[in-house]
Amino acid sequence: MIGTILLSALAEKLGGERFGDDIEVSVLSTDTRAIKKGDTYLALVGENFNGNEFVAEAFSKGAVAAIVSDIGPENSQPLIQVKDTHIALGKIASLSRQKSIAKVIALTGSQGKTTVKEMIGAILNCEGETLITQANLNNTIGVPLTLLQINESHKYAVIEMGADCHGEVEFSATITKPDIALLTNANAAHIEGFGSLQGIVQAKGEIIDPTPEDASIILNADDPSVEQWIQRAGKRNVLLFSEANSSADCYAENIEVAEKGIVSFDLHTPKGEEQITLKVLGRHNVINAAAAALAAQTSGASLASIKTGLESLVPVQSRLNPIIGLRDCCVVDDTYNASLNSFKAAIDVLMFFPEKKILVVGDMKELGTEAEDSHRQVGAYAADAGVEDLWAVGELSKLTAEGFGPNSKTFDSMQELISACKAAANNDVVFLVKGSRGAHMEDVVRELTVGGGD
Repeated sequence: MIGTILLSALAEKLGGERFGDDIEVSVLSTDTRAIKKGDTYLALVGENFNGNEFVAEAFSKGAVAAIVSDIGPENSQPLIQVKDTHIALGKIASLSRQKSIAKVIALTGSQGKTTVKEMIGAILNCEGETLITQANLNNTIGVPLTLLQINESHKYAVIEMGADCHGEVEFSATITKPDIALLTNANAAHIEGFGSLQGIVQAKGEIIDPTPEDASIILNADDPSVEQWIQRAGKRNVLLFSEANSSADCYAENIEVAEKGIVSFDLHTPKGEEQITLKVLGRHNVINAAAAALAAQTSGASLASIKTGLESLVPVQSRLNPIIGLRDCCVVDDTYNASLNSFKAAIDVLMFFPEKKILVVGDMKELGTEAEDSHRQVGAYAADAGVEDLWAVGELSKLTAEGFGPNSKTFDSMQELISACKAAANNDVVFLVKGSRGAHMEDVVRELTVGGGD
């Protein structure tokens, strides 16, 4: 949490009202399933849940105090009542951040942020203990929970910030107060919550405004919106990364993509050059590596740590992760999420596999008015690239099949698609499986790979 503090003092910092005994508290929990003796329970409230209903359960499991927005009948216990427990969580996380001496890197963007986060973490772990955002804890609840994990042993923290609407990145950045803020890009992924591409540009740029004036802002020189963000950064120190633009502070040259999408390049940084060969697949990861290297070097990492960290990183689960499956087929699992640009990048990787290529697609979500055209574009791009077959499930993915043309198939159910994939699986076939999380394309991967090689 924030170290030992009296409940009265915490109430004052939260702008809340204290009830019951004024005891010392030190550890915060938002999940009654994980309550330990001595914890303070914070009752989050959302559309589909109300943590205030579980206060009694929290105390029965060993909680010594609770932070609530609705007291209920438990007012004899040590409590703090606040207007909004979500905001209270942010304030407590901010206190934790203020006590830490760790150098904090925050990053956001439409695409690449999870991979970049993992790359930065891999580099900085070569320099000292590093906390990084786990799984998908990158929203306005996940960010404060991550900040609460910072302790005296951490030299660095890498905080990923996602958003579904305006204001969320600003909230996360305000409580994080990063030493370095990194913006990967802005494109039309998940456009529904932002209204337009310009809305996304503005929302992702929210990471800049709460960043201290003496912090560094790291931006993508190749993004069409970079000048807007540079202006927004004002007098802050701005550094630029690029795939291959030599005018940027960090960039690559002599990029080579080998069989199965393995990429190598010469990385140019402000403090020297290194030859890099990545284990994560695809040319699109060159710019991710440049972003990570620049952020890590700005934090104090050496060139040796950059090389070691980048080359040690293995594919993130469900992100262009090749797996040997049924009858020794290859399954490239890219089911974490999907957008037009990420589909194109994945298809580019697929084309470096020598086997027969089957693109297995599910619907892309949250694309608003761009949805139909984006699905057709994916199909056309795959056909132009030379993909042999495209198999689709989902209403919008029928348009992907239309865009692909001959050698496309549509399936009425996931089970029919899975059965077809299983029947086609052999050591001369590679499946690229991709769709938005709501499409549940991970079901295809699981059926093709559990007991793979049999």
